[in-house]
Amino acid sequence: MSKDNNNTGRKYWLSLEQFKDSREYRKTLLKRYHENNEEMPSQMSRRNFLTLMGASMAMASLAGCRRPVEKIIPYVVQPEEVVPGVPTYYATSMPFGNSAFGLIVETHEGRPTKIEGNPDHDSTMGTSNSLIQASILGLYDPDRAKIVRHDQTDDNYDNFVTFWRGQIDKYKSNKGKGLAFLSEQFSSPTLSYHKKEIKKAYPDARWVSWEPVSDENIFRAIENLTGKQLRPDFKTGSADVILSLDSDFLHSESENIKAARGFADGRRMKSGKDKMNRLYVVENAFSITGGMADHRLRKRSGEIGEFTLALAEQLKRQGLGLPDLPENNNPDKDDKWLEALAKDLISAKGKSLVVAGRRQPVWVHELVFVINEALGNFGRTIVFHKIDDSVLSSTNDMRELARAMHDGKVGTLVILGGNPVYDAPVDIEFEKALGRVENTVHFSGYLDETSRLVGWHIPKAHYLESWGDVRSDDGTTGVIQPMIEPLFGGKADAEFYALLSTGRDKRGYEIVRETWKKMLSGGDFEKKWRRILHDGLHKNSTSPEVNAKINKNRIRKDTYNAESKPASIDNLEVNFYPSQVYDGRFANNGWLQELPDPVSKISWDNAALINPRTAKELGLSNADMIDLEFDGRKLNLPIWIVPGQANYTVGLYMGYGRERAGNVGNKVGFDTYRIRTSGSDYFGSGAKAIGTGVKYKIANTQDHNSMEGRPLIREATLEEYRVNPEFAEEMVEHPPLKSIYADHDYSKGYQWGMVIDLNTCIGCNACTIACQSENNIPIVGKEQVANGREMHWIRNDRYYSGDVDEPEMVHMPVACQHCENAPCESVCPVAATSHDKEGLNVMTYNRCIGTRYCSNNCPYKVRRFNFFNYTKDKNEVEKMSQNPDVTVRSRGVMEKCTFCIQRINRAKQKAKTEGRQVADNEFQTACQQACPTQAIQFGNINNPESEVSKQKRIDRNYELLGELNVRPRNSYLAKIRNPNPELIDYKTMES
Repeated sequence: MSKDNNNTGRKYWLSLEQFKDSREYRKTLLKRYHENNEEMPSQMSRRNFLTLMGASMAMASLAGCRRPVEKIIPYVVQPEEVVPGVPTYYATSMPFGNSAFGLIVETHEGRPTKIEGNPDHDSTMGTSNSLIQASILGLYDPDRAKIVRHDQTDDNYDNFVTFWRGQIDKYKSNKGKGLAFLSEQFSSPTLSYHKKEIKKAYPDARWVSWEPVSDENIFRAIENLTGKQLRPDFKTGSADVILSLDSDFLHSESENIKAARGFADGRRMKSGKDKMNRLYVVENAFSITGGMADHRLRKRSGEIGEFTLALAEQLKRQGLGLPDLPENNNPDKDDKWLEALAKDLISAKGKSLVVAGRRQPVWVHELVFVINEALGNFGRTIVFHKIDDSVLSSTNDMRELARAMHDGKVGTLVILGGNPVYDAPVDIEFEKALGRVENTVHFSGYLDETSRLVGWHIPKAHYLESWGDVRSDDGTTGVIQPMIEPLFGGKADAEFYALLSTGRDKRGYEIVRETWKKMLSGGDFEKKWRRILHDGLHKNSTSPEVNAKINKNRIRKDTYNAESKPASIDNLEVNFYPSQVYDGRFANNGWLQELPDPVSKISWDNAALINPRTAKELGLSNADMIDLEFDGRKLNLPIWIVPGQANYTVGLYMGYGRERAGNVGNKVGFDTYRIRTSGSDYFGSGAKAIGTGVKYKIANTQDHNSMEGRPLIREATLEEYRVNPEFAEEMVEHPPLKSIYADHDYSKGYQWGMVIDLNTCIGCNACTIACQSENNIPIVGKEQVANGREMHWIRNDRYYSGDVDEPEMVHMPVACQHCENAPCESVCPVAATSHDKEGLNVMTYNRCIGTRYCSNNCPYKVRRFNFFNYTKDKNEVEKMSQNPDVTVRSRGVMEKCTFCIQRINRAKQKAKTEGRQVADNEFQTACQQACPTQAIQFGNINNPESEVSKQKRIDRNYELLGELNVRPRNSYLAKIRNPNPELIDYKTMES
């Protein structure tokens, strides 16, 4: 635990073991960092390695770079022909439930290698998140479905077309009675059109849409209050005061990229004179949003509804015009917190925002929208758009479908995506119901848990090899165009939906064009079509804002006073959360499996998260296995103790424990869907945890690095910053810094540097995955991560500060600092690491002999050693994902961040041919480009007008371990919090 470095009483620690300075923690540090530490033994067998890498030698024949059949219009200037070594960029979109992310994809000779956000698209604004970045690895997954299967034997698509045409003839006569479709959520003009055509042809057929993670409760609340189907668009950038009620809107909620950008814009500060928004968070367990809070209150998820009602009562007492509310039978104990919060919200009328997470029930969302309307936020910080071309998830419809299947009322079921056998609510017994259906079809990208139980399985194409279209949350339409011909012959969504509706087997390109000819009526269609392909979206197609008005007669009051048994060690509350692999659909993605959870820092696993008090009463310690009993069902899994979580609650992450995910994802973690019911889809009470006496090995990265009492994180309150703007530099006292080496002259030419703003960094890990994608960084597996050998070039350190029960949290991305007086360079016996004239610390891989002296001498611990050759056994399909501009490293070399030198050189070459200097922001590093909050700035620090130079002149700027006189090119802007003066040092009244 670090010492108090700024006289505020703030102490920093990474884990509970470090906080307690336990013997086990000291032993771990000694084992990992002692100078006489021997190399740890490895249990890595060839078989385990091949399993990890998902080897599939049967697909080696798919070598080579394929070109799309149809002509695609590039986002930038289309070259006359493909020039080897020169990338081409195309605009497309990534469908994701009811969201659509506009993208730019870098391709090399028809082979996509890197994804970025489309700067012209409102959903990404040129940035991305970890799921978007990692999705390109899914394209080259050798475990994807490769062939049509019928009754678990290989078949062909023509035979399925014949089968389906027979079904069309069969169900036309009875208007589709007994025919059912189960789809994922989507928002697409083409898919919506064909869904309507199916319903027109078969009016008695069922169409159900369902996903385990959805915004169903939000949409239902809006429809209940307004009588309209509307989609909310939260304008976080327009809000001065934000209250988050169990909403991780910066990371795991829908449209998180847009929300994170708006929130960060309200926290960018050039000086203490600037304004700054204020964030209140009420939640059960720490989320990324909770870590950014100026005030955080921990509440069990089941108490948040009562808190929201108490807030409404407090707002009404302070004069806000709210309708009559029922008496609250469970008044909240945090009266002072509520009073100060209500006062702050009212003072920011029209510039405030209250958001509830998708996990909360419908009545809580209704109350939240009522509060927002009374605060004058409608049309300002919340706008509404009509829902067009969208199919929304419905748990009730899913339950009814399963009941009909059980009763034998469904003769043919077509499952369009998803994996309901794995992730459907356990109480509806979907697997058993599926066995009662005569004809079953599954359209899916993998032979997963559902595929093994159906009659027909049809391989689904990846979105990067498909034609299609999307409609984003604000109504903007865009296209999905392929970067490559389908590697495994899968069918695009548009092609399969068109077959279902018409019986015709047509190309996706033709199908999508037919839809857009209807949408772009009038004028020169070809010209408009080419422009849309070029831009990736139809500009100015945003839906008009709808004037939503709440009908107070629709406000339900009967569900507000739900009473429940008090939580206790015998009545635990269970909470379900989406994970790093979301709902399980990305379970076979090694990048996401290895990426440490941004809060718990667990890699390659999930666990039952509980707080220290609950663990103490249960008599449990970290990694103890438990039997978790809930609603008559039992789940065996390990626990992990985390601070800042509400008492008597258990946090469970979904998406793990897969049996048929693929070679990477099989049997990784524990299947929490086994105890998730339709009545307790996100949380429920009545659980018990019983220790089994067995330990489980968890790979956790949180103790791999330590502050060791040094002021690495520097933060202050807004008031402290205004009183002392130089606090960040004054936190460290040291004599004048003089080097024993001759100084270098870095006053000429390009000099590259970076600034990371801790005030806007949310710790989402998008930078880590973007770096892994750009720089061919391998995955190493759970065993090696547990040994401290993860290969990520940029790590995201997570620190707690303060009390164990009520800590604050802060993230700090750390990569190679490119020191001008680099300690690694002076100890390398073969000069494999050296400095160039532009201030970069560079590596010569083929000179490195693997002494690891440089890593030992690096104070930042950011150099990675390739203990094993993780790439030599990759098959040809997997190799296609690698960036040809970056060396693929072999075993026995040291590697680390290069500031994406390949991007620097590409920009310099272009500028040189045009006879000019590289312009500011002409290119971006991978981490900078992916960052959804634009917390990272990179550029030429010799250019006083560059953005990075301007940020280095901000008074919050400081160098990490600058007192060592290593002169890092990276620097940080200290974090500022904006607490309410009335709530400083407030302690929760939680029982």
